[in-house]
Amino acid sequence: MSNAPQPAAEKLGVLLPGMGAVGSTVIAGVLAIRAGLGQPIGSLTQMGRIRLGKRTEKRNPLIQELVPLTALDGLVFGGWDIFGGDMYDACTTAEVIDRSLLDQIKDELQTIKPFPGAFDSNFVKRLNGTHMKTGTRREMAEAVRADIRAFKADNGLQRAVMVNCCSTEVYIESSDVHMTIESFEAGLDADDQRISPAMIYAYAAIQEGVPYANGTPSLAADIPALEALAHERSVPTGGKDFKTGQTLMKTVLAPMFKARMLGVKGWFSTNILGNRDGEVLDEPEAFKSKEKTKLGVLDSILRPEHHPELYGDLYHKVRINYYPPRGDAKEGWDNIDITGWLGYPMQIKVDFLCRDSILAAPIVLDLALFLDFASRCGKKGVQEWLSFYWKSPITAPTVYPEHDLFVQLSKLMNNLRHMVGEELITHLGVEYYEEG
Repeated sequence: MSNAPQPAAEKLGVLLPGMGAVGSTVIAGVLAIRAGLGQPIGSLTQMGRIRLGKRTEKRNPLIQELVPLTALDGLVFGGWDIFGGDMYDACTTAEVIDRSLLDQIKDELQTIKPFPGAFDSNFVKRLNGTHMKTGTRREMAEAVRADIRAFKADNGLQRAVMVNCCSTEVYIESSDVHMTIESFEAGLDADDQRISPAMIYAYAAIQEGVPYANGTPSLAADIPALEALAHERSVPTGGKDFKTGQTLMKTVLAPMFKARMLGVKGWFSTNILGNRDGEVLDEPEAFKSKEKTKLGVLDSILRPEHHPELYGDLYHKVRINYYPPRGDAKEGWDNIDITGWLGYPMQIKVDFLCRDSILAAPIVLDLALFLDFASRCGKKGVQEWLSFYWKSPITAPTVYPEHDLFVQLSKLMNNLRHMVGEELITHLGVEYYEEG
């Protein structure tokens, strides 16, 4: 049984590095829901239920009735962006939410303005910002920390969380500057070019005791230095890369193939996307970051080393194509070549015409509320029980990530039960009987 968590704060700050399509959609969505103009569809914290005890007990409360979470009315939004303006400007530029809805919450949206963003064009090469911090890495990190403190003070907040919604950075791997807290701090002081803006935001959050989640594939809080700092500062973290469209489908379909022992010979995935994320990912070095998170899913689920005859020669290809006319309405198309009894071939084709930011927004909300809850339960470091939300879940180095969506959901629910002192559900001990 877990110790009782601290009660939820009446007001919780939600800080978003990157207040473009995803960030502005989260904010506008919450404001619209608070005003009775929509429903929080897609959010477990707002609409999900959780079973408690035996099925015969019929105890299925809403998650928000079981778990102490700050209500939507208590959320206060802030963040950073490399483009100026307010959240009404950001929403109209993103063209995700209809103008008729935005105009009903325009006054509130216009009060939310981002701090200048930490930025380095070497990490995001297709964007030219107009609202950016200046100075060295150390100066930018200290400026972000000062922003966090000012945001909390100005809004009378005791608690805040940070969810990274920035554009994908170019692919890099950890090097010596990322290995220890000492080397990272020295790198900030030396303005080491290997320290990215994503790392600066993560560092600032952890140093300020703010739980941090990385919604991008960029290397950030998952470097050894910041993992150690999160434990030292008792800060929960999570990541990485929001699981929204095509990868969400893979984590549903691949478990089915494995459960039924159906072979998979090839899986070709392509996307067309026209928003700022699509423009950034048109840069090969940025796409490599996204490709790494997308390609790891199938191997982790299908485990070809255990079933070489079914998955040993699987050919997996992923493509993302920038196509401006689509805007935020992404299309993910998959062709899957499978084999059945006696090796006979079959095909499955999936065409998912989704809205990227609409799928990401409830993830941001859930992560903010669940990470604050984890913090109030005394958790620190990577919260693997939140793998449900990630394309590339971060885990301890000794274990592989779990990608099966339904296993992930079971782990999430059991962790919630444990954290509030309820009995875990294992599906063992079921008794069968004959009636009459």
